Amino acid sequence: MSLEKQHKESLRWLKTAEEDLGAARGLRSLKKYSHACFMAQQCAEKALKALWYALGRDPWGHSVQKLIVDIPEKAARQVLRKQLEAGVLLDRYYIPTRYPNGLPDLTPGAVYLKQDADLCIRCARAILTSVKSLITKA
Repeated sequence: MSLEKQHKESLRWLKTAEEDLGAARGLRSLKKYSHACFMAQQCAEKALKALWYALGRDPWGHSVQKLIVDIPEKAARQVLRKQLEAGVLLDRYYIPTRYPNGLPDLTPGAVYLKQDADLCIRCARAILTSVKSLITKA
């Protein structure tokens, strides 16, 4: 992929990550907490994939933690190390927030609370902020 295409692809993923964060906030205000948690996870995942594209790499997978740990540039890894705990937390919200069989005898809407949504949104925002600063430097 050419540098120009890498840059465009990175910006597409970054824009979508920002939109996902906005969706998470909107869902939180509608009291759709499980959905807000999932969209926050998506924000972080897509932000990190934007960084991978900015570095000329092709990301794979859905684990925020793994996308941080495996980032191919040492300087970026060092910056994102501070966000590793946030990534681990967000990974816990990837499946059970979406599927009724992810939790025993309950639906996601009955389990997740405003505090969960607030925490996920804070974590996603922190990762997005770090990624944006790294992409600006790249």
